[in-house]
Amino acid sequence: MHPAKTDYGIDAPGVIRNLFVIGVALFVLARFLPVVTLGSISFVLRPMAMWTGAACLLEGVAMIFYAKVGKFRHRDRMLGRVNWTGNEIVLDVGTGRGLLMIGAKRLSTGKAIGIDIWSKGDLSGNSRDKTLRNVELEGVSGRVEVKSDDATAMQFPDASFDVVLSNLCLHNIPSREGRDRACREIIRVLKPGGMAFIADFKNTANYVAAFQSAGAKASRSRLDFLHTFPPLRIVEVVKASAS
Repeated sequence: MHPAKTDYGIDAPGVIRNLFVIGVALFVLARFLPVVTLGSISFVLRPMAMWTGAACLLEGVAMIFYAKVGKFRHRDRMLGRVNWTGNEIVLDVGTGRGLLMIGAKRLSTGKAIGIDIWSKGDLSGNSRDKTLRNVELEGVSGRVEVKSDDATAMQFPDASFDVVLSNLCLHNIPSREGRDRACREIIRVLKPGGMAFIADFKNTANYVAAFQSAGAKASRSRLDFLHTFPPLRIVEVVKASAS
């Protein structure tokens, strides 16, 4: 028997499925498209359909590559921004299969807690049990804890965490008010002087504004076109120290 392997799932599986369906459909449709003439201008629709279909297929492949390879490199870049001492208490918001929570293996006396609402539309096979299975396989059971919790109304006391991490989570909250509330919750549960690192492909300017409105320092990186798909930014947040 082969030893069991960790599985961190495929991000946005429905989007990838749709890209492949549209791409294949456009290639099939291209066989039947005519040349359309409007006045003196002719539109050759077949190559347009084929190029659009190819773009959809390439985007789907790029998203799968990110899910299987790129997100681990992205995780390491995020964790590399933290000046670890080993005794931090860490929160992973939208942990999914535990990518960031488990990745914080450098904790010695510290602890990482991952929260999620386990939406399978955001991550294939997303469930608490599968996250716990990854925790067991990675050998970090004594250093992590997995909870079902809502990013917009966390159950933790104020000033509970030294570091808060989140990757491709906040954009799944449907409203701007809800995303702002999640940002305020992140600031609430951070200890004074604590840091948060939030990666996403959209809404990051709004996150920065929400964090700043909550009294924290916040900035965002440039889009990373080389290592992630879709291209991601990292929002870096520092909560003000106690006066």
